[in-house]
Amino acid sequence: MKHGALAVLPLALGAALYGFAFGLLAAQVGFPWWGVGVMSAAVHAGSSQIVAVEQFASTQVVLGAALAGAALNLRYVGIVASLSDVLAGLSLRAKMVAIHITGDENWALTMAERAKSPDIGARFLIGSGAVMICVWTASTTAGALAGTVLPDLERFGLGFAFTAAFIAMARGLWRGRAQVLPWAVAGLATIAVVLLGLPKAYAIVVGTACGLVVSFALRRRRVLA
Repeated sequence: MKHGALAVLPLALGAALYGFAFGLLAAQVGFPWWGVGVMSAAVHAGSSQIVAVEQFASTQVVLGAALAGAALNLRYVGIVASLSDVLAGLSLRAKMVAIHITGDENWALTMAERAKSPDIGARFLIGSGAVMICVWTASTTAGALAGTVLPDLERFGLGFAFTAAFIAMARGLWRGRAQVLPWAVAGLATIAVVLLGLPKAYAIVVGTACGLVVSFALRRRRVLA
């Protein structure tokens, strides 16, 4: 656990800066500082929190915000499935805790270290995850507290932080030309739903579904070829 906690510190620093910016902007759109902290501890998923806050701020619809966040969190189905060997032997309670504190950063770090040494397992994942959730919750709460006393940040262009964050995440997820068609289809489907005037939460779900269908079709075609 100590190894995992120390290894994830560089990633935690980046998450702290990102979390502070998120807290600032969440406070600017009306979220109470304590609500931001509770959300970070209970949800612990930065990208879905950003989408949920943006959706709620623009529509005031709780269901739409939750749906948008859940759509982005669908990737955790695959992430958790990939941890089946890592979590083997733990009690159900320990597995649930480990899954909750697993995020993109400590999951990727754990899998990378495990590829080098099979001895890396659940303790490393839990140690790194504990650091990440503590840093994320503290930084977003601190940002929200600061946001309650600072002027309107939109005037300084910080509203673009949400878009910039997703551009950075998309760049990190890019795996080559094989993804061009699924990403293009997902993007076009999302734009089409938005242009039709439907809620943005539906656009995210439709775009995700269309991208997955195309990706599945391409993989099946390669297998059969």
